[in-house]
Amino acid sequence: MARFQTFEDRTTPAQGRERTTRLRAELERRGYAGFVVPRADEHQSEYVPPNAERLAWLTGFTGSAGTAIVLLEKAALVVDGRYILQAAEQVDTTLFTPVLLSDKSPEDWIAENLPADAVLAYDPWLHTPDGSKRLERAVERAGGRLAPVDINLIDVIWTDRPLAPKGPIVPHPLERAGEAASDKLARIRAKLQDARVDALVVSDPHNLAWSFNLRGADVGHTPIPFGYGVIPRDRRPQLYFDPAKITNEAGAALGDVADLCPPTQFVEDLDALGETGATVRLDSATAAVALARRLEVAGGKADVGPDPISLLKAAKNASEIAGTRAAHLRDGAAVTRFLAWFDREAPSGKLDEISAAEALESFRLETGLVKDLSFPSISATGPNAALPHYRVTVRTNRRIEPGQIYLIDSGAQYEDGTTDITRTVIVGTPTEEMRERNTRVLKGHIAIARAVFPKGTTGAQIDAFARRSLWEAGLDFDHGTGHGVGSYLSVHEGPQRISKLGHTVLEPGMILSNEPGYYRTGAYGIRIENLVLVEHRSIQGAEREMMGFETLTLAPLDLRLVDASMLTPDEAAWIDQYHARVRSALATLLDEPTRLWLEKATVPLSGSTSEVSA
Repeated sequence: MARFQTFEDRTTPAQGRERTTRLRAELERRGYAGFVVPRADEHQSEYVPPNAERLAWLTGFTGSAGTAIVLLEKAALVVDGRYILQAAEQVDTTLFTPVLLSDKSPEDWIAENLPADAVLAYDPWLHTPDGSKRLERAVERAGGRLAPVDINLIDVIWTDRPLAPKGPIVPHPLERAGEAASDKLARIRAKLQDARVDALVVSDPHNLAWSFNLRGADVGHTPIPFGYGVIPRDRRPQLYFDPAKITNEAGAALGDVADLCPPTQFVEDLDALGETGATVRLDSATAAVALARRLEVAGGKADVGPDPISLLKAAKNASEIAGTRAAHLRDGAAVTRFLAWFDREAPSGKLDEISAAEALESFRLETGLVKDLSFPSISATGPNAALPHYRVTVRTNRRIEPGQIYLIDSGAQYEDGTTDITRTVIVGTPTEEMRERNTRVLKGHIAIARAVFPKGTTGAQIDAFARRSLWEAGLDFDHGTGHGVGSYLSVHEGPQRISKLGHTVLEPGMILSNEPGYYRTGAYGIRIENLVLVEHRSIQGAEREMMGFETLTLAPLDLRLVDASMLTPDEAAWIDQYHARVRSALATLLDEPTRLWLEKATVPLSGSTSEVSA
């Protein structure tokens, strides 16, 4: 049985009617025409704790992004392209109309549907200042008024709402962090000096964990503690955590660098800071508009902008880089053992998506060092693989059959690093179309892996490298090519990314994913993902400082899905060199049967055939 993930259907479309009726009764009682329910907590977290799963509780939708707007007579659920099919399956569509974000934003839907002179309520702790402004403009377009609530209206009617998480906070060892908290704080204060602000409110739990060398257990898959911090430019920081969560070891470590305060004191101290007339940086991505308003009412100035910690955290130091290499080595061995096992067992037709996901988790558990998965595994076969963010449940579980593509996107959290890998494999014999499409995806993956670019380049400037081969055939994929990855922190870390919207300069030490894909709706999906590290690249005669990528992930690609005739000599050489590196690196970590399988699965392309067997 899997330890870190479950496959139960946690919600049902039937739950929405009674709960929506209760919400509307509460709206009428308070004189509101509607309420906005984002998939968010007070920190805009990707993974929210159970007590913040308000959108799922109300609608049944469990995706990681979405917004419901409930009016007295109608309601909508706005989701992006990853989740439009999931939304239609999980919610009662007679209550909530699924709306595709690219067609209509929540604000556009509000402007079109909110009655004139109506009051739309929202929770200011669940929206950023920019998000609040967008809501205000939308309500103004409708001729209505936006009103903050003192208590979230879902919390009023959610009678069995779970308690707030109380995961223990522990110190992250200096040998893993690579830099003392006091030194990090000095660098942060220098950034505050440059920005001419008096203090920084740290609302992002990931940044809080990194800055003070802490890790927590308040949410699954990401070792973060929920809380707040205030870092003044010229005095000791204050940290606001539930005292019950702070272990003796964490308390001792923090005592040297910060004052520990109860969470109830946070808004009081924010008021006091505002009363001094201080200019305070609030993170535009994670700070609630409630914080900005509280500060300004007290007389301070809210300087809404990027948290400087995010960029400092993104560039990993030598200890973090060494740790991630070690983590990828052991994780690559676990994944390779799984791939060999899968190749033996899948042709029988006895495996399904859940049993495969559980098997991979078991191989990782055998390392003895895995702390958690870095996200719920995307274990998908056949048409399910065509859903980029598919989550297998007991209801959706499919048997893995010959002739099908199987896609497994998974990762793990180790104390020395975070991993994320996707492999696409064939069970039996692929069609020529499968091989052609997979090879185009692989060509894009190789283009990113081999990319050399001048200092100052952003992810947006190289995103097209991954798409060129697909574009040449009139194909594309609708997600970014790569996201940032943390060091025993979030598997989805910003601000660095490779996408059309990736405008952060890529700096040495940043870790990103390289994961182009192709998805044929109703048939199959393909994605090939390795993590890469930005590094300096020495080029003889170069007139610019140049960068490139080191591939961190170590696990074989399925050559049965590769049409070698479509590859250039350089692309074929990259595959052979990558596989030679995988064989060499993993040789001493694999059992003899897996080692023999790996040798056969990674024969040089000049001598490979269309069949690879165990």
